[in-house]
Amino acid sequence: MIAKKWLLAGTMASLLLSCAAPAPVNAEAVPYESYNYNYWEEAVPAPAAYIPDRTLTGKDLGVGDFLDPADMVVADSGLIYIVDSGNARIICLDSGWKVDKVITGFDNGGKAETFKNPSGLYVNDEGNLFVADTDNGRIVVLSPDGELLRLIEQPESDILPADFKFIPVKVTVDQAERVYVIAKGIFEGIMQFDENGVFIGYVGTNKVKRDYTEYIWRMFSTKAQKAQMALFVPTEFSNIDVDEKGFLYATNIDPGSKEPVKRLNPSGEDVLKRFGYFDVLGDIRYRISVGPSKFTDIKVLPDGMYSALDANQGKVFTYNDEGDLLYVYGGKGNQTGTFKTPAAIEYASGNQLVLDRGKGNIVVFKPTRFGSIVNEAVGYHYNGEDVQAVPVWREVLKLNANYDIAYIGIGKSLLMEKNNKEAMKYFKLGMDRDGYSVAFKRYRREVMQEHFGTFLTSVMLLVAVWVAYRIFGFWRRKRQSRASSQAPHNLKEGNAHEAGFH
Repeated sequence: MIAKKWLLAGTMASLLLSCAAPAPVNAEAVPYESYNYNYWEEAVPAPAAYIPDRTLTGKDLGVGDFLDPADMVVADSGLIYIVDSGNARIICLDSGWKVDKVITGFDNGGKAETFKNPSGLYVNDEGNLFVADTDNGRIVVLSPDGELLRLIEQPESDILPADFKFIPVKVTVDQAERVYVIAKGIFEGIMQFDENGVFIGYVGTNKVKRDYTEYIWRMFSTKAQKAQMALFVPTEFSNIDVDEKGFLYATNIDPGSKEPVKRLNPSGEDVLKRFGYFDVLGDIRYRISVGPSKFTDIKVLPDGMYSALDANQGKVFTYNDEGDLLYVYGGKGNQTGTFKTPAAIEYASGNQLVLDRGKGNIVVFKPTRFGSIVNEAVGYHYNGEDVQAVPVWREVLKLNANYDIAYIGIGKSLLMEKNNKEAMKYFKLGMDRDGYSVAFKRYRREVMQEHFGTFLTSVMLLVAVWVAYRIFGFWRRKRQSRASSQAPHNLKEGNAHEAGFH
């Protein structure tokens, strides 16, 4: 009977504890793993930053099934454009996911023309459409109403080979109306056209990584064997986007590259910041059977952030402007929120949209509370409002105590406030050695400045005491010496006096 009472009491206590325990942070049910990497290159579980909200197919939109959709763009006006390559059309949706229009062709001087396997699209600030009409070998520029503005066709230049064939696959435009095109078979870089569609050269080139084993083997090979070997040629870019400052973000799918993401300035130099624990290359740990990340699209987000779409593993990697990996979501699979062949990523009203070519649908991801406050804190820091970022970073740590970037963010804010001692503590928690070194140097200088007067006074006092002691010792020795030298003389005088010589 007593044992039964104890068992009942234990059961009740367990129930109370289970009811009192807080809900797990990662309460959202997602069909993929959410994680980040710590300083030791370990994948650490993290709360999901984005969760799937809805999935849309062409049939859901009332335009029939998508067939090999290749690109998607959200214009500044809020209109959403989908390049339905297999159906040779561009579908325009309003922000409420209602079909606004379907563009299947255009009028070219009285001649009706159509697209042929369009693969890329860009919409500029005026709402003009730049369509990479791949199999027709041209860039078609249309007004928002679908009227033809101009065509960019087979370029002519001395630097292009005589048998060059223009096959554009991706396109983007900067504020100066320069048109950047990724074309098939072009390894020299991204093709650049002026506002009139005249080819003006290449920008950015992927570096060649030489295989020295093959290089040595080539030295001992015959001409016939050399002809059969692969050439050391740069890889092609896979996609591009442009930020508000006119810098190009470009991706390539070279599996051996340490720089699959580049940020190109107008001179074509890569100026992407890589100050995070690791290079900006997606997963740093992966199964050999799966292989490394292969980025097929990139989207520039507000506040310096950017998301890269990994087609190999079906994941989205988001970084801040300094190259810190903020969060990862997505995966390969058949559940809602996973992908088969992801092709494009976009951003609209705080949500992220992923176009899946394999499934022929669009998945809308909405941010969780964790994702929202991480984005908010990153935004504060990017805009120099570090004081406002601190309480937000502290909220992030309540949801994920292992989030090193939050510790580093607080440390940077404290450093700006010249609270160097406290900043050292947070840099240490975030394993930021560079930040810790800066805070330590400042704190050491601060301590020296604060206590230097006291230290100098103490040293001078000690020196004065030592000098006085030496003087006193010298005086005392001299006095003793004088006393000892007068003693025999006094004794001699005393003896003479006693002998009557006076």
